Amino acid sequence: VELVETGGGSVQAGGSLRLSCTASGRTLNTYAVGWFRQAQEKEREFVGAIGHHGIIVYYHDSVKGRFTISRDNAKNTVFLQMNSLKPEETATYYCATDPRRELPIVPEFYSGTYSDLYPYWGQGTRVTVSS
Repeated sequence: VELVETGGGSVQAGGSLRLSCTASGRTLNTYAVGWFRQAQEKEREFVGAIGHHGIIVYYHDSVKGRFTISRDNAKNTVFLQMNSLKPEETATYYCATDPRRELPIVPEFYSGTYSDLYPYWGQGTRVTVSS
């Protein structure tokens, strides 16, 4: 599964961006999708995840109330709407999936690496938040 993230860019603190994740040549509609981010010289962290129907969604505590994950299965796309962005959220944002899973996986409840839980990743899209 080849995933492609788009929508990154530069924004001032307090601003908003919407990231998109699509699958090249394959449907995402039956897969759970996770969003992750990695700042320079920091470990990758889980942002949130959405189930295949879009009904079950999890968020990391740090983004609750500001970020929204949704999906449009007719467009084969998963979105990450980010509002009230902070400079410390400057990072490369990734979407990832596991075709075996319809329900989202929250990494803190499972053993294994992020790549174990979500084996397919996009190349990432850069988000820069200036103060």
